[in-house]
Amino acid sequence: MDLLDYYRGKLTPRRLRVLIRHLPRESALVRALHGEAAEWGLTEHLLAGAVDELAVGNWLFVAANSAEGADQPDRPRPVPRPGVEPEPDPAASTDEIAAFFGTPGR
Repeated sequence: MDLLDYYRGKLTPRRLRVLIRHLPRESALVRALHGEAAEWGLTEHLLAGAVDELAVGNWLFVAANSAEGADQPDRPRPVPRPGVEPEPDPAASTDEIAAFFGTPGR
């Protein structure tokens, strides 16, 4: 497809708009407009969310079934997503939770 066809009258504005709207995520224009966020679609974000939830579930299982005096595993970090800065973990530590409920910590 030659974009000069637009100026030559062989390509209508509507057709040009349709072609631009349906460019693949890997195209240079989409990457220039959206940056790293263009690398992931809905499927990739849903898969990353599922992986994050599985990691948290496994972490909770290990934390709940470890010995009383054993060191607790660190909370898993979410899968890094393009275009999204990782946020600091706002969750309370096990020592903070124990102090809140008035029980001795680890």
